Amino acid sequence: MDITEIPCSDGKLYLEAVLDCFDGSIQGFHMYDNVRAELCVQALENACRGVKREGMILHSDRGSQFTSQLFRQGVRRHKITQSMSGTGRCYDNARRESFLATLKKEKLYHMDTTKLRCEDVKVIIFRYIHYYNLRRISSVNGGLPPLIYRKNYRKSLPHPAA
Repeated sequence: MDITEIPCSDGKLYLEAVLDCFDGSIQGFHMYDNVRAELCVQALENACRGVKREGMILHSDRGSQFTSQLFRQGVRRHKITQSMSGTGRCYDNARRESFLATLKKEKLYHMDTTKLRCEDVKVIIFRYIHYYNLRRISSVNGGLPPLIYRKNYRKSLPHPAA
């Protein structure tokens, strides 16, 4: 987990997204106009919605949002193990940083977000994440989009006897 800031005409928009290292998919995200812990808690809740995440290892930096009581309560509620980078260890979160760079290079840098309202940028980011998960090819997944790779993997598992 990591937060990125996007300047808009009516203020700043902050994006927090939960990336699954299995296939590189964005499992949950949230956008808001501030960087309080609630932004990260809601992204976590969205990633856990309808899916059992018990035993998952959730990695982040040591930002105040991730060390807050509110966030740690969410982690405990879902029985998730929290992992945090050491000070100055940016490479620990490299896959997540790579997603942010891809989002910015492929979408946001092609427009002047400072001339768009936050609500409009939210729609653009929502659509991009949908595209990223379901249509954008990924060299890490043998050329398959993240959620297609996941679906194929699940199909390949032996089915339990009925």
